[in-house]
Amino acid sequence: MYRMMIVEDDMGIAAAIQKHASMWDFEVWMIEDFRTVMQQFTAFNPHIVLLDITLPCFSGYHWCTEIRSLSKVPIIFISSASDNMNILMAMNAGADDFIAKPFDLNILIAKVRALLRRTYDFSVTAPFLEHRGTILNTDRQSLSFGRQEIPLSKNEYRILLCLLENKGKVVSREKLMERLWATDVFIDENTLTVNVNRLRKKLENAGLTDFITTKFGVGYMIESA
Repeated sequence: MYRMMIVEDDMGIAAAIQKHASMWDFEVWMIEDFRTVMQQFTAFNPHIVLLDITLPCFSGYHWCTEIRSLSKVPIIFISSASDNMNILMAMNAGADDFIAKPFDLNILIAKVRALLRRTYDFSVTAPFLEHRGTILNTDRQSLSFGRQEIPLSKNEYRILLCLLENKGKVVSREKLMERLWATDVFIDENTLTVNVNRLRKKLENAGLTDFITTKFGVGYMIESA
């Protein structure tokens, strides 16, 4: 379970983020005493910090600099002051991202999870993944079957990689969208469906029928046998 610290003086916004993040199994700490942010930071030891700019006592820039002086924890600014100067100041203070208010909570959590994955996922992908005679080359991001090379778009490659890494298990649509969102490009459910269908069509044209199985209402999988 990841720990999220919210440094936001609008308690309505902070509570909404806390409620939504809890649905994704985050442990959330909301700052209420803005004089002791650093003491609470060190006590809670969060995996990620969401930070507003305009705060009581000291600005978000101040706390970002203080946190950066002792930790590399990911920091995302959330603020309505989203002009270029404030974004630049946030990045110069050590922030990893800047999300303008108002924002969609689903997009916020997706960006948070993508940043956490990039920061804390140290797993190494095997250079080759094989299934039913196909070979996915992770260095070249290419798929071959016999003497054929099956062209893949970046999204198709990431979908296939995720399914092969979880061969024999159902991969939820949400997990696949998060995998694609790691590129910071917005992917919705319709876009995911289009990409999966295109990938299936390419596989079928190469003679690979029923390569990807749909689990209706859940997601997709590649059977282990």
